[in-house]
Amino acid sequence: MIEAYGIADVYAAEAALMASLDEGELMARAVDGIVAVAAARLEAQGATTVAALIGPGNNGADALYAAARLAEAGWSVVAVHGETVHDGARAAAEAAGVVLTTDPASIAEADLVLDGILGIGARPGLPDWARAWVEAVPEAAYVLAVDLPSGQDPAGAEFDVDGVIADETVTLSVAKPVHLLPPTEQACGVLTVVDIGLDVDATPVVRRLDHDDVAGLWPVPVPGDDKYSRGVVGIVAGGEPYTGAAVLSVTAAVESGAGMVRFVGTPTPTALVRAAAPEALHGVGRVQAWVVGPGLDTTSRASGSKAQLDAARDALGGEAPVVVDAGGLDLLEDAVLRRRHERVTLLTPHAGECARLLSRLTRTEVTRAQVEGAPLEHARRAAELTGATVLLKGATTLVVPPGGAPAWSQADAPAWLATAGAGDVLAGLLGTLLAAGLDADVAGALGALVHGVAADRANPGGPVRALGVAQALPGTIAALLRR
Repeated sequence: MIEAYGIADVYAAEAALMASLDEGELMARAVDGIVAVAAARLEAQGATTVAALIGPGNNGADALYAAARLAEAGWSVVAVHGETVHDGARAAAEAAGVVLTTDPASIAEADLVLDGILGIGARPGLPDWARAWVEAVPEAAYVLAVDLPSGQDPAGAEFDVDGVIADETVTLSVAKPVHLLPPTEQACGVLTVVDIGLDVDATPVVRRLDHDDVAGLWPVPVPGDDKYSRGVVGIVAGGEPYTGAAVLSVTAAVESGAGMVRFVGTPTPTALVRAAAPEALHGVGRVQAWVVGPGLDTTSRASGSKAQLDAARDALGGEAPVVVDAGGLDLLEDAVLRRRHERVTLLTPHAGECARLLSRLTRTEVTRAQVEGAPLEHARRAAELTGATVLLKGATTLVVPPGGAPAWSQADAPAWLATAGAGDVLAGLLGTLLAAGLDADVAGALGALVHGVAADRANPGGPVRALGVAQALPGTIAALLRR
């Protein structure tokens, strides 16, 4: 698991560690790590030239000391700097033969650019004096950011389109929110964490599961289990206009290992589910968790729609955990939310659905663009207003519990997963995990991880259809359990 900590907590831990070390030791450890990563990338690419972008703070000092070490090792190094430069780092760079300059034109020939303009204490946005430096970075250069890509918000809330976009970010001891949260994660590239001995005694702001976490969390049956003890999932999905959602969500629940699946639908999706998933039972019955909403048309007057909507409302008013997706979100009126208070509820909107939900609950217009621009803020707001855990789907999926608990951030899926029906598959998968007894936030993070990996395994590097993702779930889960 990767855990990202708030900036104030990181600074407190650094101060405590520095008090126990000789002066300069902590910076020396940081420089060792930066040099090791930079040298490895230079050697791997057969590169010869380095340009270091040197800001006035500790990140600039780290980058300049690293530049000196790289020059000593034989690479051609230029360092572009402003008015203020760390005295010790400048002396080390001059002694090593680093070319020190204020001219950004010298960046143009670099194979590797070392970004040390700003650190984690900086405000979002690139300073005016550094804009020409970033504009001069060659498109083909490998950009290695120290601690964070300069200009990006350390708290991960704001993306600076003019800021540094790194191929890799080397951060020191622990991840920070900028590395794991949308929209700033896209600027970080590969995240490499270098241990410098920091011990942060605080609650993380963001968590992320990795592949090695799956085996310890996935509900694996034991010899004494039966279909009921493994978890029965009830799915209220599909309608006459949206028949495929029923097949996709039921298939995902079956393929991900639900002990049993019950389906409630209108005639056409019911017939399709009978053909696609003969294991599924039909009609309302006892379940351990419900999935309400994939493809559900709450305004339909077609045959069977009233009975299906009654089942959806009964599920939302009951005691069992519920995944609420797509059309089910339209049923979250104040009375429903009051009934669901302190009951396990996992909402799975995309940005547009989150905007509509917030607009309805706050009686103030919230746009999709606003949600996409500040996804954590809006997901947190939705969690507080509904009392539910909110899984906000996107390239980086956020899972936000109510009450201010740490958010989860998962970025495991290929861009090919942005396809119709993918959310229906995720909903069915999440139903399996809630029926097995997992907490809503853990189920959300784990489900998002497995969903993303299954999409990649379904057709590595190429297009994938939602049904292919559902069908890839058994092999994906087995492979992750074997790690």
